[in-house]
Amino acid sequence: MLIAQLSDFHVTASGTAYGRAETTQALERAVAHVKALVPAADAVVVTGDVADAGQPEAYAEAARILGGLDVPLWIVPGNHDQRERLREAFPDHEYMAAGPVGDSLCFVEDRFALRLVGLDTLLPGRHGGGLDKRELLWLEAVLGDGKPSVIFMHHPPFPVGIGNMDAEAFVMADELEAVISRAPNVLRICCGHMHRPVMRSFGGTMVCIAPSVAMQLALDLTLEAPSQFMLEPAGLALHLYEPLAGRPPELVTHFGLIPGGGHSFPGPYPFADVVSPV
Repeated sequence: MLIAQLSDFHVTASGTAYGRAETTQALERAVAHVKALVPAADAVVVTGDVADAGQPEAYAEAARILGGLDVPLWIVPGNHDQRERLREAFPDHEYMAAGPVGDSLCFVEDRFALRLVGLDTLLPGRHGGGLDKRELLWLEAVLGDGKPSVIFMHHPPFPVGIGNMDAEAFVMADELEAVISRAPNVLRICCGHMHRPVMRSFGGTMVCIAPSVAMQLALDLTLEAPSQFMLEPAGLALHLYEPLAGRPPELVTHFGLIPGGGHSFPGPYPFADVVSPV
């Protein structure tokens, strides 16, 4: 099973965010890249910030582009998103219309050998995001049967060392970590929000943060880091769940770059005329 994780589109009505990032074109390139994957993805999960400023036109454009995917799609919101606008733009996503936890856009998908769980970490007015007790109780119940699971959410529940992103803490991070620590069947937590590939342990499992498909955060590992972005190559995360080399199924995460937007990556080329030193 192969899951493609796309994150942090920041689509706008004009097609450009912050005066420089051509986010609509970036999303189009990302979808084309996913469609060309070999082997093909079995699922795509979007980890938030679909639109930059909640404009209905931006959500409609994102829905049009994502509609080009030919595999199942799930979405959790980010701090730039508006739940009702997401619901309006993606009316065929039944979990949005009748979510399992109040107004939150959480989901659980059990059709695969690996369970997909979506957590809605959007707290309006809070950049750092978080959860509430209802979501935590729901999550613990979902994970209780021991089935291998991967959790998708926008906000990472911990600081990463970039000052402007760490300024506001994730609400109920300790409580979430306690739930995860009691669920060894959680093979990975997959986040967005940081606009960079980042990895860290949490609650006895591994957290992978996907890069943005549009723009990357400036890599400034200081408390004083200002809020700035770079037009570095776009990226995505690929989560492969397979029995590799005769072992039981394992979850392996790869980070990939998406060509375009001024970046090209020639190849692949064979390793020709290589002599092994052994």
